[in-house]
Amino acid sequence: MDRWWPEIAAFIATGHSNAKSEGIKRVIKLVARAAHGFRNSTNQRLRTRCVTTRRARGHLHPA
Repeated sequence: MDRWWPEIAAFIATGHSNAKSEGIKRVIKLVARAAHGFRNSTNQRLRTRCVTTRRARGHLHPA
């Protein structure tokens, strides 16, 4: 607890954390691991972008 106190105090003071960016980073790593055999790096990049968009994750429900 003592080691992380500056970060905890910053969260308490501002209400902001890096949870969203850490979650996206985790998804990118999982997709990269699943797409390891892709020969075309452009397709791998597009697959990563597709997975990390809000619509693909189900947050937006278009009418």
